[in-house]
Parts: sequence; structure tokens; C-alpha cells
Amino acid sequence: MPTLSNMKKTIAGVLPVVHTPFLDDDTIDWESLDRQIDWAFASGADGYCTGMVSELLRLTYHERIELTKRLGELNRGRGVVVIGVGAESTKQAIEYGRCAEEAGCDAIMAIPPISTALPVQQTFDYFRDVAEAVSLPLIVQDASSYVGQEIPLSVSTELLARFGSEKVLFKPEASPIGPKLSELRDATAGKARIFEGSGGMCLVDSYRRGIVGTIPGMEFLPAVVALWKALQANDEAAIYRLYLPLCALVALQLQAGLDGFLAVEKYVLKERGIFATDRRRKPLAWQLDDETRQELERLLDLLDAAVTGQ
Repeated sequence: MPTLSNMKKTIAGVLPVVHTPFLDDDTIDWESLDRQIDWAFASGADGYCTGMVSELLRLTYHERIELTKRLGELNRGRGVVVIGVGAESTKQAIEYGRCAEEAGCDAIMAIPPISTALPVQQTFDYFRDVAEAVSLPLIVQDASSYVGQEIPLSVSTELLARFGSEKVLFKPEASPIGPKLSELRDATAGKARIFEGSGGMCLVDSYRRGIVGTIPGMEFLPAVVALWKALQANDEAAIYRLYLPLCALVALQLQAGLDGFLAVEKYVLKERGIFATDRRRKPLAWQLDDETRQELERLLDLLDAAVTGQ
């Protein structure tokens, strides 16, 4: 098993998921990617990740490898970099993980394969083999609220017992998120280091249950950072001033699942001047219609006012 010599940075705090920007010819827009990372740190992020809303499953193999390398370079020592390596085979996931190692990233995150419902032992073996083959910490992601199958609690507890809390962390997103989070916390006697990934919708409830960080999208990042700080300061007035419009925005995204998140995220980043286009990889299940866009703009005004304290 590789040593844990790479485990120097604390994997915690606000770690937004990078959205992959595309040009009109469907190639990756590297200039917009660079702007996004600079903006994330300027907004107070503790680092960044790739994940489902990075459209990883819509990228080619070579694009995914190149994205990992570029994100390792763009960090420039400013924070933590976590790379999503989930794939349909253990061999693929390990290869993506080793690329993250070589790129100087700080951790990896993996969902289980989604093309088949794995037996419990096979699910454990997948995560165990990735953890043993890659020296970086591994965030075990259950994205079953919108893709794949729920990871059994026994898999998580056994992984933690085998590798410890510095090597294996968790991002449980099975519904209901709060009770599932507490279930993992209690089953591991509070040893599991847990991130929430609801986009902010369950952040307040999850924080009170003992998370070490949040992995939202980029689009509402200034508000998520402000909310995280308010939670740390136990500022109840600020917490709900920020949380209520943020929660409403995420609810708007959720109506169309993963494509709803992607459509809103890229629209907002384009409107903020960070992305050159709001292009998503096809095929798509949902487009942002005009009435949804109008409600989005109204809620964004409320969120921006909450962040500035107006």
C-alpha cells in the first residue's frame, strides 16, 4: 500500500466543484477555466474539486486527463485540489487517480460505477482497491440522490476501519441527506470526516450534524462562503438571511436533476463574466426556459443582497 506522504493539507472547508467551460465548437475553454479558479479563490474558497457537475462523464478520456493536469497547475499553492476519479471500472479509476497524483493534487473523490448495481462486497472492493493504489486521500462519494446506487453503510464503516480518517473521507448524498449523514457519523463514533454536497440546500442542517466541509457548485460560491463563515461564528441572523434565498435557488435547480444544476450553473457563470459561453455537452434532458430564468434572476438579486448585507 502506498505511504501517506502526500497527506499534508487539511481536506476541509468550502471546496466548490469546477464546471468545465466549453467554447461554441464544443472544445474546453481553458481561458474561462483559469478565470473560474482565480474567481473561486478571490471568493474565499479553500480549494476546488472536479465531480459530477464538471461533466466528467461527458468528457473524453484525453480531456479528463488534460483537465486534471491543468487544474493541478492552476492551483499554484493556493488551496486544496480534489479530483473526481469515479469510473465504470477499478482500472479506470486508478488511472485517473494516478494522474491526480502526478499533477500534484491533494485528494481524489470517487463515485462507484453507475452502469450496474454492485453487490456490497464488490462496492467495498472497488473503493479499497482505489485507496490502496493511489497515495492521496479518497473521498467516498454517494451521489445516489441523482445518479447511481446508494453505498451501503457497512461499506463506509469498513473502509474507515481499514484506512483511518486521514485516508478516507465521505460525501454522502443519499436521501434523506441529514439523517443519512448522522447515521454515518454515529456508526463511526464521530470519526468519519464528512462533506455535504447539496449545493447549499442542506448546508445548515448538515453543519449542525458535524460536517468538516461542503462541496457546492461554483455558481453561488460567495454566498456559500459567507454562509459557512456565519455557521462557524454561530451568527443565526446571518445564517438564515443567506440560507433562505440560496435554498430557493437550489430548489429551482433540483427540478431538472443534474441537467438543471448544469444549466443554471453555466448560465450564472456566463452572466458573471467568468465563462465565455453557457454551453453544455449534449445530449441534454432540459433547457433553461424563459420563465425559469426570470425567477432565477429574482432570486439571484435576493442572494446578492444577502451577501452584501443590504
